[in-house]
Formats: sequence, C-alpha cells, structure tokens
Amino acid sequence: MSRRNFGLSNNGIIEEPMVNLTPLIDVVFVILIAFIVVAPLLELDRVELADTAYAAQDKSISVQETSPIAIYVRHDNTIAVEGRTVTFPQLVEYLKQAKKRFPNAKPQLFHDKKALFGTYQSVKNAAEAAGFQHMDIILKPA
Repeated sequence: MSRRNFGLSNNGIIEEPMVNLTPLIDVVFVILIAFIVVAPLLELDRVELADTAYAAQDKSISVQETSPIAIYVRHDNTIAVEGRTVTFPQLVEYLKQAKKRFPNAKPQLFHDKKALFGTYQSVKNAAEAAGFQHMDIILKPA
C-alpha cells in the first residue's frame, strides 16, 4: 500500500496541496466585461414576425397591394417587378426611380417561403441603396 506525502508544516499538521483559482476567475471577469462593453456596439438587423394564434390559422387572410412598389421573390430566387423578371442592378435602378416617383411609399416585398434568405437580404440592400428606410414584407403562411 502506498502512502501520499502531503508535507508537514512547522507545527506538525499535514497540509494538502491547494489549487489557486484566482487567475482563472480574473480571466473570466475580463472576458465578461469585454462582452458587456462590446454587446451594445453590435449592429443587428431584426425582422419582427407577426404573432399568430392557432385559431387564426383556419381563416384566410387577404393581402392586397397597398403600395405602388411591389417586389416579388419567387421560389427559384428570381425577382419580379411589374410582371417582369429583373436582375439585382435593374432592381436597384427601378427602386431609385420609384423613390423619385413615390417618395413617401413603402415597397412591399412578397417573398416565397422556398426562396433563400440571401435573396431577401439582397432586395433589402437594394431598397436601402435606393433610399428607402422601411419595407413591408409579406410572407405567405405555410
């Protein structure tokens, strides 16, 4: 049977080795403070989705175009305005002209649920480049 030698102090009491956690705790606090300082500086885009009740799912909701600027993103990620397919540069030009014609209008984006989020982001960037600050997003319920 083996014995562990913990060491004797001057008064003959056996002392067990101790682990000093102070440096670890210091590092954790420094990282926590860094997150607290940096978090408010992060700029995030948020998309707020409308609340739906389970009872309202049975009802059909009709959405009408209330804006003269309607953008359609199809399931294959193609973009259409005024019934014709456009590219991203054409979309930016269309939105710039629409901003001049309808300065107070908000574009409406009809986004297919199978289309990619990247397509939405590109349309949003195009609207911002044209000078729009708000855009209505209409999603078809599943």
